[in-house]
Amino acid sequence: MSLRSLRVTRLCFAKQRTAASQRGVVGGGEGGGEGGGGGGSSRGLWKSSRQEPSYCRAVRSLRVRLSAWHHPRNSYSCANHGPTDPPPSYQSAFLRSVREPEDFWSECARGVTWFKPWSQTMDHSRPPYTRWFVDGELNVCYNALDRHVENGLRNQLAIIYDSPVTGTKQKITYKEALEQVSKLADVLVKQGVQKGDRVTIYMPMIPQAIYAMLACARIGAIHSLIFGGFASKELSVRIQHTKPKLVLTASFGIEPGRKINYVQLLDKALEMIQHKVKVIIYNRYNMERVPLTRGRDLDWDEEISAAQSRDCVPLNSDHPLYILYTSGTTGQPKGIVRPSGGHAVVLNWTMSNVYGVKPGEVWLTASDLGWVVGHSYICYAPLLHGNTTVLYEGKPVGTPDSGAFFRLLSEYGIAAMFTSPTALRAIHHQEHEALLGRHYNFPRFRALFVGGEHCDVDTLQWAKESFRAPVLDHWWQTETGSPITATCIGLGLTLNPPSGQAGKCLPGYNVILGNDMKEVKRNTLGNIAVKLPLAPGSMATLWENDELFKKLYFTKFPGYYDTMDAGYMDDDGYVYVMSRIDDVINVAGHRLSTGGIEEVILSHPAVFDCAVVAQEDSIKGHVPLALCVKKEGNQINIFTEETDQIREEIVQLVRNSIGPVAAFKKTLFVTRLPKTRSGKIPRSALAAIVNGKPYTVPTIEDPAVFSEIEEVIKETKNII
Repeated sequence: MSLRSLRVTRLCFAKQRTAASQRGVVGGGEGGGEGGGGGGSSRGLWKSSRQEPSYCRAVRSLRVRLSAWHHPRNSYSCANHGPTDPPPSYQSAFLRSVREPEDFWSECARGVTWFKPWSQTMDHSRPPYTRWFVDGELNVCYNALDRHVENGLRNQLAIIYDSPVTGTKQKITYKEALEQVSKLADVLVKQGVQKGDRVTIYMPMIPQAIYAMLACARIGAIHSLIFGGFASKELSVRIQHTKPKLVLTASFGIEPGRKINYVQLLDKALEMIQHKVKVIIYNRYNMERVPLTRGRDLDWDEEISAAQSRDCVPLNSDHPLYILYTSGTTGQPKGIVRPSGGHAVVLNWTMSNVYGVKPGEVWLTASDLGWVVGHSYICYAPLLHGNTTVLYEGKPVGTPDSGAFFRLLSEYGIAAMFTSPTALRAIHHQEHEALLGRHYNFPRFRALFVGGEHCDVDTLQWAKESFRAPVLDHWWQTETGSPITATCIGLGLTLNPPSGQAGKCLPGYNVILGNDMKEVKRNTLGNIAVKLPLAPGSMATLWENDELFKKLYFTKFPGYYDTMDAGYMDDDGYVYVMSRIDDVINVAGHRLSTGGIEEVILSHPAVFDCAVVAQEDSIKGHVPLALCVKKEGNQINIFTEETDQIREEIVQLVRNSIGPVAAFKKTLFVTRLPKTRSGKIPRSALAAIVNGKPYTVPTIEDPAVFSEIEEVIKETKNII
């Protein structure tokens, strides 16, 4: 379509645009400080045709042409229902997604604004690769910010920044966020960043990290966001692998009781590699300034003060939005590449259909931006859907106490939230403080979702009582970027599903359970695989490693995606995800899930946390061994009568629940278990320690925990 015809289209739909601009204003907020922003108008917003360059007029006119069906307020469900129309049932949505995937996802894509319509909804001609919305063009940042401002929501809150570790609270409107992001995008362009270039983001949980993500998306740069405080060695590997044009970082990250100098960690990382890169440093308020390295570093605030607003760049649906490295990556880096178009469509769709959240409501994901959950459900999904996202720089406990989540729910009127089982267990562990939840009222709160690892039934039940709302486990992976199974609130699934399940298959995910290329019966443990093509938004490939992408995920089960998780499906279609395939123990020919054994052990009142691994056995091949953390604290005397009694009770619990076939007899007590930054236990490393084999220390917060466990094993070698 020519620019001339696009301008004609713009005139034809002038009335429609005017009506959209007159929609009511929702909410309000404050700017300034750590969150940036402030009052005044944004120079990046188009105000009249006289001020717009011709290219911007062309793009804007096409947006208007599609505006009749793009806004999330008109797409509560996949089909284009109005706000008061009932959504389709779960069963009808799922069946249609499997039988008519192109029609299904084409309708879902109406919740996103496209600069250029797609010519083909799905192209699966080169499996395992699947292209969605072929030739379509959009911009994720535009969908997350600009369109809401243009539709009259400029004063609605986009971000609530709550930082108990610094005593800071800020409210940032969509207009203020857009001003900051468009200026940062201009800074990136002035530093030579172009479409397709990589930008490394190494920042704590502050608004500037979200601005950085969206600024990259605005100009087509591919961001690689790395956990704040990540060790220099792992940081260097990721920088060398992506070869970024620029690194964005902050002066300090704050953990309970200590400050982490990010710039020092970054300096060490850059010394380890050959790749040379410029660095922009955000010096945090009320903290000492970090000196700049001459010739390499630039000051964030100085660059922003000299910047102009930068417009969005239309991008192909296949264009990579980001690269995200999976937890515990060692050796050869494994960077997930996320396509822009499909990801935007699915994230927007899940907010209402899975999580049951309406545009304008407040949403909390208590996670880290460096994890896939943070990418998807702190930054992109809530903003795409027109929600207010709470950015929490704190911990579930200790900042200042275990009532932190309850305070957030009450103070901000949060409708729904997402966190990990590890966070819930940490709150539950502080029994006396956990009662603080009783002092808060949160009448708008409707549902708590957990994910990242299997959540035991005891923790789910405690959370349901404490948070006074349904607590729903669901399952997804870094590779998929959004849930594979869940209780889809917006599609009418029950809020009281069976205990231990992780929901039903989401539309677009045809889950099969099997062994040796044969589908297993219902209620039988098996490998979880997903029939191709995968839903939109799933990984496109691995960065600079297509061969590993195909070999790792699609070789074992041709025609299917190998999730490398084990579980089973019950007669009603609920999926129970028990453990990674590597964590399934073969005991004398019987396949046992470590997750199932762990859940039984966690039901013991004296056990706070546990990990079950396979110990080699000359007769049975392997037997399960449990590493447990007691509830009453870290002081453990291994040989007391009390611990012996607890061991006997745990053995009996497992025998009663799993059966003698488990051959479970061995329990060790440790002060703590290693956890990755996403809350997962690296069981393969623990199994190596138990069996006296060499292991690589995975990327966890405190590697010293492995030495502590080795000492316990030495002291108890006669027991095990």
